[in-house]
Amino acid sequence: MRLVVQRVTRASVRVESHVVGEIGRGMVVLLGVGREDGMGDVEWAVEKIAGLRIFDDECGRMNLSVEDIGGGVLVVSQFTLYGDVRKGRRPAFSSAAPPELATKLYEAVCERLRVRGLLVATGRFAARMDVELVNDGPVTILLDSERAF
Repeated sequence: MRLVVQRVTRASVRVESHVVGEIGRGMVVLLGVGREDGMGDVEWAVEKIAGLRIFDDECGRMNLSVEDIGGGVLVVSQFTLYGDVRKGRRPAFSSAAPPELATKLYEAVCERLRVRGLLVATGRFAARMDVELVNDGPVTILLDSERAF
């Protein structure tokens, strides 16, 4: 599972010019599911998202999690995180999970974050979306459940 996590002051996602998800202060998570991913990757992702200390404490140090600040999480599926451009200029997506698996694991991540008490907004799986955000800092973190980076 691959994630791009961005600390934001606000974010929204639109499908066909209708807002389908939005948050205030919190994080946007672009989430890609790999062909070999399973429920272990879901649990890993949930722990990372909920516990990632990227918000400033009273001393201005990144020491607080989205749970600590009561922030929101906007989770957007993004299979293109598995785009391989090592050969040529057109990405190959053979490492991305098929839609059935990707949907199941994406929804599991969102549900488990909600169970933890987080406010979770989402995009619409497999839809063409417009994601708008204000990156705070900017702070952007790359995560991979297979520790590829």
